[in-house]
Formats: sequence, C-alpha cells, structure tokens
Amino acid sequence: MAYVNAPVRKKDAMSLVTGKPVYVEDQIPKNALVIKLLRSPHANAFITSIDKTAAMKVPGVVCILTHEDAPKSRFTTAGQTYPEPSPYDRLILDRHLRCAGDPVAIVAAETAQAVERAVRMIKVKYDVREPLLDFRKAKDNPILVHPEDDFKALCPVGADNKRNLCSTDVFEIGDVEKELAACDVVCSRTYHTKANSQAMMETFRTFTYLDEYGRLTVVSSTQVPFHVRRILSNALEIKKSQIRVIKPRIGGGFGAKQSVVSELFPALVTMKTGRPASIIYTREESMTNGSPRHEMQMTVRIGADKSGVIRAIDLYALSNAGAYGDHGPTTIGLVGHKSLSLYGGLSAARFACDVVYTNTMGGGAYRGYGATQGIFAVEAAVSELAAKLSMDPCEIREKNMVAEGQIMHTYYGEPCNSCALDRCMQKAKEMMQWNEKYPRKVLENGHIRSVGVAMAMQGSGISGVDIGSVEIRLNDDGFYTLLVGCTDMGTGCDTILSQMAADCLECDIDNIAVRGVDTDQSPYDTGSYASSTTYVTGMAVVKTCETLRKKIIEMGASMLGATADEVAFDGKRVYVLGDESRAVTISEIGYASYEGHNHCLSASESHSSPVSPPPFMVGMAEIDLDPLTGEVNVVDYVGVVDCGTVINKNLARVQTEGGIVQGIGMALYEDIRYSERGTMQNNSFMQYKIPSRLDLNTIRIDFESSYEPTGPFGAKSIGELVINTPSPAIVDAIYNATGLWFDTLPVRAEDIALGLLKK
Repeated sequence: MAYVNAPVRKKDAMSLVTGKPVYVEDQIPKNALVIKLLRSPHANAFITSIDKTAAMKVPGVVCILTHEDAPKSRFTTAGQTYPEPSPYDRLILDRHLRCAGDPVAIVAAETAQAVERAVRMIKVKYDVREPLLDFRKAKDNPILVHPEDDFKALCPVGADNKRNLCSTDVFEIGDVEKELAACDVVCSRTYHTKANSQAMMETFRTFTYLDEYGRLTVVSSTQVPFHVRRILSNALEIKKSQIRVIKPRIGGGFGAKQSVVSELFPALVTMKTGRPASIIYTREESMTNGSPRHEMQMTVRIGADKSGVIRAIDLYALSNAGAYGDHGPTTIGLVGHKSLSLYGGLSAARFACDVVYTNTMGGGAYRGYGATQGIFAVEAAVSELAAKLSMDPCEIREKNMVAEGQIMHTYYGEPCNSCALDRCMQKAKEMMQWNEKYPRKVLENGHIRSVGVAMAMQGSGISGVDIGSVEIRLNDDGFYTLLVGCTDMGTGCDTILSQMAADCLECDIDNIAVRGVDTDQSPYDTGSYASSTTYVTGMAVVKTCETLRKKIIEMGASMLGATADEVAFDGKRVYVLGDESRAVTISEIGYASYEGHNHCLSASESHSSPVSPPPFMVGMAEIDLDPLTGEVNVVDYVGVVDCGTVINKNLARVQTEGGIVQGIGMALYEDIRYSERGTMQNNSFMQYKIPSRLDLNTIRIDFESSYEPTGPFGAKSIGELVINTPSPAIVDAIYNATGLWFDTLPVRAEDIALGLLKK
C-alpha cells in the first residue's frame, strides 16, 4: 500500500493555512440580511405580549418574527437518522420559554447596527414561573418543563413529558445483587460531571437564500447536511425537495454541530422575505445556547474477590437533558455500554438510567457522547477498588480487561474481533516508566509527583442504523472524482478517504479529486458523528472502488478485443495477460468512456455495518501537585491507542493529542454554573476556562494496531475514543498523591487544598 498507514498531508492544508475563503462567513452574500435573536432573560416564562412597533421603525429593519409568525409543528434539532430517538419537543419560536436564552424574536435588518438597535427596542411582557434547575429533583417534579399536549416521541425511549422524562431504560446481565453480596470487597460512589462546551473555534453560523428555482439553499457549518435538510423540512413545514444544504469547510465541531442550532432562523427569514439572510452566533450565544455535553450523575457499585477479579458492576446514570431532549436518549446508552464492556469477565452487570428535563440549556452531542461520563465513573471506581485491595491499578485492569475473542455481553452481545488493549497497557507502562513512578514521590520543593491510569473504548459508527455512501467517477485523461456525503470538520476525512481510494485504484493520490457535501449532488451519508467516517464511509469507498475497477477492466478488455478474464489492471493501464504489449492506459480508457456509444464510468456503493467494533486506549497521567495550594499540573500524558490499522499516522496522532487536551480540560478546568434564576454564569472564555498550550506540557502518543476484519484495510475509529481517559487517570493520580478521592469534575485546586487541610 502506498498511502494507507502513511503520514499523508491533508488535501486542504494549503487552503487553510493561506487563508483562502473556505468557511461560511467568507461566502455570505453582500446583500444578505443580518439576523439577531432577542433571547429570554428568564429560565421559565410564558410570553404574554410582544410590542415590536418601535423596533420596526429602525431604519434598515426588514422583518421581526415572533411565535405568532412561526410554524407550529414540533421537531427535534438532533442530527440523527430517522426516526430520531430524540423527542419532538420544540418549535422554532415558542410562547413558552424553557431556558434563559431561548429565542423570543428573530430580527432581520440590512446592517448589524440596525439589527442590534432593533433588538433592544422590542418590548416583551413575560409571565415568569419558577424554574426547575436541579436535575436531581426533576423526575416527577410538579414543575413541568414540557406540559404541552403535542409533545411526541417517534421511538419507544420511555419519554413522558408529564414526568419530565426524556427517556428511561434498564438492562441487566446475570444477578447483580447476588454477585455483589458474594464479593470480598465492594466500592460504591456517586460521580458528577458538569456540562461541557465544545469550544470550537468557529461558532455556529449559517446563511440562506432562494436559488433560481425558488428552492431554499442553506450554507452552514454543520456535521450533518442531510439531517439538516430533514429537520428544516419538519420545522418549516415544507418538502425536503425544496431544500438544498451545502457544507463548506468547518472550523471545528466536536459534536456541537450534530444539532441544528443556527440554521432555523435565517431559513425562516428567507422563506418569509425571499431575501438572503445570515446569522453568526457570538461566543456567548454558542456557550449559553449551543449543544453542550450533558451533565450527569452516576452511581457505581463494583465488587471483586480478594485476588482482584471483578465480578459485578452496577451503574445508574441520571442525565440532564436541559430544556430540550436533543441526543438525550442516545448519549445515555453509551454511559453503560462503553464503560461496562471494558471488563470482559463480569459475572453480572446492570445499567439503569433516566434522562430528565430541566430549565437549563439543552444538551447535545460532544466527542465521546456519553461514554466520556460513564468511563470516568467506572474507571475511577476501578482505581478505588484497586486501592482497597492494595493492588496496582494497572494490575487490576490487566487481570479483568476485555480480550480478543470474547463476546461483549454488555456491548449489544457483539464479538470482540480485534483488541490490542493488553499491548496498549504494556506499551503505556513502558513509556511512562510506571513501575518506577507509581504511586508517588515527593520533590525537594514539597510538590508531589504521582501517576494515574485509565482505559477506554468507543465504537465505530452506529451498528445497523447509519449508512455511508460514496460515488467515484473516472474522468477524461484518467483521473478520478470522489464524491462524499460525510463531513470533514477538520478531522481530515476527505484526505483519509482519498488515501483509501488511491490504494484501491492503485493511482497517485493527486489523481483523486474530492468534493465536499452538497445534498443536491453528494451521495447520501448520515454525516460525521459516532466515529463513523473511517469505518463506515471508508468501507463504502473500498466497495465502490471494487465496482469501478470491474468496469474499467471490462471497458479496457473491450478496447483490446479481449474478455475481462484475459486482462489485468495495475492502476495505470489494462493489459492482456501473457502479452503486456497489448495495453490501453487509464487515460485512454477515460477519454474513450466519454465518446460515441460508450458509457461514462462511475460507481456508487453504500455501506452499513451490523457491528460497531470498538477501538481501545490506555491513558496515563503524570501530575505535579502543590499540597499547599492544591494546584495540579499534568507534566506528562501517555496515550496508546488501538484503532485497528492506522490509516494516516499524522492525522491519528493529532486527533489523539487534541482529544487528550479536551479531556484534561474536563478534568481540571471546565466548570459550568448557573445563578438562582437559571442564567449561566460561565458565558465567555474569561469565566469558562479551557486549557491553552501554555497549560500543557508533554503529550506522547503511540499505537498498537490490531486488525479489524469488518473495517476498511482493518481500520476502526479513533475520533471520540481519545477524550475518555484523562479524567479518570488524573483523578487516580490525585488520589495517589493525596490519598483523597474526588468524584466531581472539574477537580479544582481549592477542593484539593481544603481536602488536605481536613485530612
């Protein structure tokens, strides 16, 4: 293979680093109306009246839309395959405002100055109600977040708006209570993770216009163009055939853009006025009314015998959907399935969950998608169990980790066909010099150096649900066009898919011209989420190339007066076996396919997998802890990943490094807080802290490849997995330094300092 497993430079690298106009904002038409939203100052209120008379007199204001002007069909903004598990619980504009920042009115004007002035001049009277802010008290609370009668769920997820339930579920394998009662050691602890903002560089933004046929065209920074088309059709009450969605380059998403956040408002304005319209969210809007990670509380009970064999895990998770249920029923499943399945020898396991509505910002998708929260809780509990047994936390994991060939009963009963988790652990221990550094040492300045460990797994697409499709065309002169429907959001999937196509077709990667997503022209793809692109869409590339090769061979054979069985194709030419002087080049075949009565050569295939093979990872943190202040610095982080065959070493490395940094932020920095009125207090990077390059020291990455038989070239996913180990590894390291367990993220310096004082 010339390209797979090679560090190929991203196809769009030069366009990005030279500042070419590739993003949404670069392409907004000059005559587009500027849109701003008037947002609710209250977490729970009903609009009693809106007076827009004065605002409409502002020069340049074109329209002001309220709930009286908007369609009345409920929908979900979650970008998921139809029928979406997320309940249909919202309107574009609603009289009932369910969280601070909910849209009250859409204002469209010719200039930003006019729209800002008009927003301030709208007069609204509210019937303010008591908000429900504590998700621990939400279930069966008399305050109903969704009292409406037209609330509906398309899938049986246990949604009940009269109980503030977005979803509920439970599964059990074996007899958990019996096994825990027979264990020598049982640990029980409740863990709490806050909502986290994806903090992508490019905020939510969209512009819309009517094309020459009167169809709505939506140009948006989105991970899910085809889902956007369906969601807008539901919300605007128009046919999908009247909507076209185009995705330019994305300045980061991390799951935030798997929801329809900004697209609704310019679309409605364009439909009402016929004018192009644009909206660009401020950083504050992205942080207060985006689609962050779900806040969760998880109770873990875990038991083992004296030798450290883990016999049972009981996990209950309570998730805060916030005001709307986007991704609520689906993120919660990963909490259990992706954490319990790390341990292959369990005699019993149980996972129960509730997802509840509150009057806080609605949650959404974020890298890790529920697995991040669940793995933090379970891995932290395993480290505590090891401490109670006086075992090295690596040893207890080595004794219990899932292994290749096992059936993963808590992972939908799927077989573990590829797993190098044991080699990942061994490599990580060598890189970290674990045996020399564990558990801790005190430095001359009084600081404490300690290490911690965690394991993680994720999935590769959504088995039996999502689909990837590609089309590859042979052009005149013998180069190829690769049309994809998946979304490159900076991950480099356009490059990775081109690498696969180049090796399948045995051509130079520069002979593969790749085009991004336009729902009118691209083959259908569910989008870039669930760690699906390399595994699912990559397999579609392999299948499509196989089909196209057959067509090339058949046409080349015809041109040579031979049969397909008598010729071979080496990427450059089709030649007769045994007489290689009789040959036609791929360029000649390309030109010929465009002439006379021949057929242009192209192929299109789709792929959906019945399984979702998990990638695995071991992460180890070395921290420097100041016992006087409680300040923690991660001085070294080692990550060893099994993602099957590594398709692009450079991109896999930076994916891993980036995910680790986000995980460190979740563990030590990122802290969402609300006022008593339900207003978010962390609405900028001044209050919401994420790690910068100055906060980080060494991050070291390596790979232990397995071979996944169901994946393209043996590959699995990598995108989400890599965020999952830092939180439990750092909490383990803090315990090894201080003897204190922390169960709430982020772990703040003052918490550590006060804990040491009490101790």
